[in-house]
Amino acid sequence: MENEELIKGKVDWRGRTARKGKHGGIRASLFILGTFAFENMATIVLGLTFLTYFNGVMHFNLADAANHVTNFLGTNYILTVLIAVLADTYTGRFLAVLLSAWIEFLGLGLLAFQAHHRKLKPPPCIPNPSDPSVQCEEVSGRNAAILFLAVYLIALGSAGVKSAVPSHGADQFDEKEPKEAAQMSSFFNWLLLGLCVGAAASLTLIVWIIQDKGWDKGFGVCTLAMFLGGITFSAGLPFYRIYVIQGSSAITRVVQVYVAAMRNRNLQLPADSSVLYEISKDREAANETDFLPHTSKYRFLDKAAIQTSPEQSQNPNPWKLCTVTQVENAKILLSMIPVFLCTVIMTLCLAQLQTFSIQQGTTMDITITKSFSIPVPSLPILPITFLIILIPVYDQILVPFLRKLTGIPTGITYLQRIGVGLVLSCLSMATASILEVKRKKLAREHNMVDAIPILQPLPISVFWLSIQYFIFGIADMFTYVGLLEFFYSQAPRELKSVSSCFLWSSMSLGYFLSSIMVRVVNAATKGGTASGGWLAGNNINRNHLDLFYGLLSAMSFVNFLVYLVVATRYKYRQQKVQPADDEGDGEMQ
Repeated sequence: MENEELIKGKVDWRGRTARKGKHGGIRASLFILGTFAFENMATIVLGLTFLTYFNGVMHFNLADAANHVTNFLGTNYILTVLIAVLADTYTGRFLAVLLSAWIEFLGLGLLAFQAHHRKLKPPPCIPNPSDPSVQCEEVSGRNAAILFLAVYLIALGSAGVKSAVPSHGADQFDEKEPKEAAQMSSFFNWLLLGLCVGAAASLTLIVWIIQDKGWDKGFGVCTLAMFLGGITFSAGLPFYRIYVIQGSSAITRVVQVYVAAMRNRNLQLPADSSVLYEISKDREAANETDFLPHTSKYRFLDKAAIQTSPEQSQNPNPWKLCTVTQVENAKILLSMIPVFLCTVIMTLCLAQLQTFSIQQGTTMDITITKSFSIPVPSLPILPITFLIILIPVYDQILVPFLRKLTGIPTGITYLQRIGVGLVLSCLSMATASILEVKRKKLAREHNMVDAIPILQPLPISVFWLSIQYFIFGIADMFTYVGLLEFFYSQAPRELKSVSSCFLWSSMSLGYFLSSIMVRVVNAATKGGTASGGWLAGNNINRNHLDLFYGLLSAMSFVNFLVYLVVATRYKYRQQKVQPADDEGDGEMQ
């Protein structure tokens, strides 16, 4: 019947109630996946080539260039939280993606414009590691302002796309309907596939253009890719289910719980939890929110729901009295934070693969045949190609097989999937450390420690770096997609719009921690090394990157042990599932 096809809480682009069959589903998600692929095509290459651009074109020293890259990436991910809150409260997810895509387009255009005009860049200069007197002019003044304006416009726009695309894509499915719930689970795997397809184009086509045609042409293609992304997203407008904004942020409601608990800290908790404040179930249903029963964990937050008088519940101040459901939402969010913190170290490791590992590659032999050489920034294409093959196999073959063995809808639990990725990231850093020992040994044996890499590469193939990239690529598939699924599935409905921000925030903290750690390591090892620190100076052959990678591997191992304790103690939230016949309630872990 027509009324049964209506989807409550979601509308079409004209503001009319969305209908199943006409709006949402796989068809609508394809436009979103296409947008995400174009966005990653435009930006993945930046994370891998900015170090070379900042160091070789803008003439920042190596450590500062690496920090500018990680600051850009960290800002990109931390802004996802702010934009998610704005999208949930004011703009909605669709408009947040649309505006962000065009902001990113402007930033990329400005970056290409600066790269094209010589007056907006320092004069060309090639540093000579054996001659410290050769000093290259670092970008400054107006030109530096243009550079960082472009870079952080890109960060802002990319943050908006990352924060709203996963939740807007998930909005196209009804998680209470078994068929669409399974499709939504697959959507998160295909989201990573879209990232990989975009990254593959970015790491081959755009890197080749940068290497052979120049930075301005390469950034110009990035701008074109983002333009196509904006057009693709706009073209899907007639098919989207657009989530109706609630007018108040879920984050604000969580903050209210902490404020109310603090203001009521001197009150005694009642022995009977049923006397805590909660609106009636009839009103709960009218407001279309999930009613959550009281739990005994984090009892200090229960003080936010203590009623001091019967009259207080008639017109409660949300900053002094919160409902039990609101308190339970805050508890769920708090219980996920330890899992979130355990993934920060993995992004710290990822940051090194996007900076120092690229610098390693510039000193190595990049020839494949006499007439063809692989650009160093294109090295991650190897694990990405593998992921493009593995993701469909994992989603369509391995998950159904594991589902039959374990009885778990996702094959293995979210926390198990995250744990596999953490182990692999530890292994990736150990592999990187061993390879760096081998690379530096060859440099000493061939008396090439102070050789200019562009003119005289070391006699070791750059393909040795593919091992660490390959291992970390598989870690990506397990941990980052597992995090998206974990946070979206465990978060209450009111918090699902910002659930994806846990992943991006984890990555943001990892990138910022990388910048801090580089400085701390250099400061701590300054007196014991000729270069002034493990990572100081522009000559990577005289640095101690092998020790730094070893330190990261050890930190990752300790982090995994902590994660085992956190994951073992975590209890999954029971979610209500509406059966196909609409009778009764079901529960799934």
